[in-house]
Amino acid sequence: MDFGAIDTTYGAHLATIDPALDGPIWMVNFMKYKERADYGGDGPEISGRAADDRYAPVEVLAAIGAEVAYFGDVIDGDGTWDRMGIVVYPTRRSFIEMQSRRDFKDKLVHKEAGMAFTVIMCALPAGPVRGEGDDSGIVRFIAEPSGSTPEPTVEGALFEVEGTIIGDDRRWGSLRISWTDGAGETEGADTMVVRSRALIDQIRNLVGEASGD
Repeated sequence: MDFGAIDTTYGAHLATIDPALDGPIWMVNFMKYKERADYGGDGPEISGRAADDRYAPVEVLAAIGAEVAYFGDVIDGDGTWDRMGIVVYPTRRSFIEMQSRRDFKDKLVHKEAGMAFTVIMCALPAGPVRGEGDDSGIVRFIAEPSGSTPEPTVEGALFEVEGTIIGDDRRWGSLRISWTDGAGETEGADTMVVRSRALIDQIRNLVGEASGD
């Protein structure tokens, strides 16, 4: 896998967690594509984004009981990312077991061809969604590094990051998602901020189900 480093320690936690302690986990994907997909000389001449469109393992996710909570195109940020995606898996173990499915491996070749780099944060809702947001149509993702104290979420959704299964040497502690253009948000030097426009957005409903609202 050349689009990010796997945290093998955290991966072992996902694979071996006591079933009595296991449960739903939100996999938050920050995605950067190659300009041209690389199939190793034996594949279509398409963009990295188009290759990821071919990856889209919707049927596999449905088969294991996972749901797409969010999918959208990045408008701006620090220039690193092209798309955002969030999948809610029924359990941590289901995410690991999916990796060995034949139908998933058949899809994965397209992700490997098209993805330049990705960060996948594994997160849990830290409370209900607050407020309605504005009418900008913008969804804002604000990731705070591990060890920081996130600002109280007046509006939006706050998530605790349990681990980063794929990424780099950065470690993340929390993720805030807000349905606003974000005027007035405080951003630290190590904070990652991404603005995205949704193609699929079920975050509010799924957080509500998780919190019993």
